[in-house]
Amino acid sequence: LHARPNTKAILLDDAFQHRSVAAGMNILLTDYNNLFTRDWFLPTGDLRDEKRSYKRSQVIVVTKCKKDLSGYEKQQIIREIKPLQNQEIFFSSIEYGHPYHIIKNDIYQITNKVDVLLVTGIANPEPLKKWLNANSNTYYELSYSDHHIFSIDDLKSIIGRYRHIEAQTKIILTTEKDAVRLMKFSRELRELPFYVMPIQPSIFSEEKRFTDLIGKFISEFKFQS
Repeated sequence: LHARPNTKAILLDDAFQHRSVAAGMNILLTDYNNLFTRDWFLPTGDLRDEKRSYKRSQVIVVTKCKKDLSGYEKQQIIREIKPLQNQEIFFSSIEYGHPYHIIKNDIYQITNKVDVLLVTGIANPEPLKKWLNANSNTYYELSYSDHHIFSIDDLKSIIGRYRHIEAQTKIILTTEKDAVRLMKFSRELRELPFYVMPIQPSIFSEEKRFTDLIGKFISEFKFQS
């Protein structure tokens, strides 16, 4: 803050379990396909904190919901989570954009005539796989562990697998998260049809209420030293 005195907000990712961080607002994300109420501690599950710690959050967002989530299903989830009176709960889905080249940024349109080699190092690639199943001709998968650091040998395996795909129209596709860790191979990737799938969350019918809530917190927040 001394270096940037005009800073009004600091956004931290994966900080909910760190008690030394005295956050003014906690936003808890929980996957629709694996609600924290049904999860377990690492390494058996994905939890890094006690389930009852959800009470420390001001906002709960159920992420990666199916787009046709019914009002009845929402109410079932709300009853399961049991939000406190001071907690707001939202539901969101994933919106996919048009893939762009990892180096050149050229936009690509995936159609049902394209074979895709999907390369991921994320915890849950299932939504993207479902999207490819519906929108591409077929897809092949090279799946690495979450937060995987790609090596030159990995890159050689990816290129080798891509070259063995017999389709005339084919590309390699990865996530934005994985693209950051692959950029170090920019020289090798420049001439490959290597694309990145952009995503953004879409909050069901309540996006303005969500943004207003965040904006109100930032505008009214008073720092206490």
